Amino acid sequence: MFGWGKPKRPAAIAFDIVGTVFPLAPLRPVIQALGLPAGALEGWFAAGLRDAFALSAAGDFKPFATVLESALDEVLAEHALVPAKGARAALLEQFKHLPARPDAREAFEIAARAGKPIIALSNGAAATTRSLLKNAGLDKLVAHVVSVDEVRLFKPRREIYDRAARVAKVKRRRLALVAVHSWDINGAKAAGLTTAYVSADRPFSSVMRTPDVEAGSLSEAVRRLATL
Repeated sequence: MFGWGKPKRPAAIAFDIVGTVFPLAPLRPVIQALGLPAGALEGWFAAGLRDAFALSAAGDFKPFATVLESALDEVLAEHALVPAKGARAALLEQFKHLPARPDAREAFEIAARAGKPIIALSNGAAATTRSLLKNAGLDKLVAHVVSVDEVRLFKPRREIYDRAARVAKVKRRRLALVAVHSWDINGAKAAGLTTAYVSADRPFSSVMRTPDVEAGSLSEAVRRLATL
């Protein structure tokens, strides 16, 4: 009942940024330095996403950095912890300097050689996204950066995918999203995009709309999109 017909070969490719191009694992030592268990990294980010989704469901908006900061306070309180002075700020600052996945450049270059403009589509701020891309040496390969700040609603709201398609100047079915988040794939699929799920971190959720492509890496996802 969720079908849109045969997926279209994309004219442009959007990449989710946080988690997909830039995994969160390098933040684990910083989380542990706050006194939290290693697994709290995923719990903190999930709490931030929950609050972002709740804000968007109500038509409200706060910058993602603010949402994550509030979620961190909540997670620390749940563990009866008060961070040392400057520790919380250090975590949020480190968030801005995450390294890219090892095959991120290869994936972007495959898209470029195939003539597919790249859209960086992020729940984070545009400035943070550009900084991450520049630090990783990927910025020159990206045609456009699209942030939720532009529509003041978070993915997976339809409006942000619509915005990305308008910026890319393509129909929604000719825009593909590459992501490691099942909820992001579900939202993009509902909005009419072609989708590619990267199962590098976890299997796809069985309750979400099936992606058009599933691959174990960013580069393989792009190769498969280019041959639809």
